[in-house]
Amino acid sequence: MTKWKKIFSTVFVSSLTAALLVGCGSDSSAPKDNGGDTPSASATLTAIKDRDKLVAGVKYDTNLFGLKDPASGKVAGFDIDIAKALAKELTGDENKIEFKEVTSSTRIPMLNKGDIDIIIATMTITEKRREEVNFSDVYFQAGQSLLVKKGSDITGVDKLDGKTVLAVKGATSGKNVKEKAPGVKVLEFANYAEAFTALKSGKGDALTTDNSILLGMAAQDPNYVLAGDPFSDEPYGIASKKGDDEFTKTLNDFLKGLKDSGEYNKIYKKWFKEDPK
Repeated sequence: MTKWKKIFSTVFVSSLTAALLVGCGSDSSAPKDNGGDTPSASATLTAIKDRDKLVAGVKYDTNLFGLKDPASGKVAGFDIDIAKALAKELTGDENKIEFKEVTSSTRIPMLNKGDIDIIIATMTITEKRREEVNFSDVYFQAGQSLLVKKGSDITGVDKLDGKTVLAVKGATSGKNVKEKAPGVKVLEFANYAEAFTALKSGKGDALTTDNSILLGMAAQDPNYVLAGDPFSDEPYGIASKKGDDEFTKTLNDFLKGLKDSGEYNKIYKKWFKEDPK
């Protein structure tokens, strides 16, 4: 019996035991239904098994992590390859996966509604977000930075006073840059594509988000460069339904196995052209 069949068998036996207890008239002493706010252990694994497919919320507008090709309709990137590896681990086939587009502001609501099983979308682990979702261990380490046009007088976060900086709604970037440069004006957009377009059309002096995402933008247009050193710590985690701790353990085991096998290094080098630091 494979590792995942054992997990799913355990879930089935637990569910059967609960059903028998209800049939025996165990009412006042039995746990009350919580209205579905917190899933039972391994609820996500059971859902994946039942549909024989992983549903992942990913970015469609973030070069190097999740970018959709308008010609082919396919989405590709580092997050996409990690998600495919997870699908293979859970179902035996990396193609048994469905990608759904999320943005920084829609990803948690989509997870909580049950539209997706996981969020793997350049999502920084924060204590506030932990109140709404479970996070895996860190799978990518980033830091917030600035993207400016070549020749800009902005050389770092200390040069932002009186400037207009563009950010994305639902991300931590706007709040972070205001803390570092109180005199800055922040304009927020729905996604990174809109924010980058706004920067190129002169609606702001700089765009701020994680350096990993900005590198992808700079790769698309060499007229733009990163300015200064990162000024925040942005550890990315895979988010899943709040309270499904068994699935979080599954994700952590998966990430450890991916790194131990060397597969993580291969995926990282494929997209970033260097070994992980």
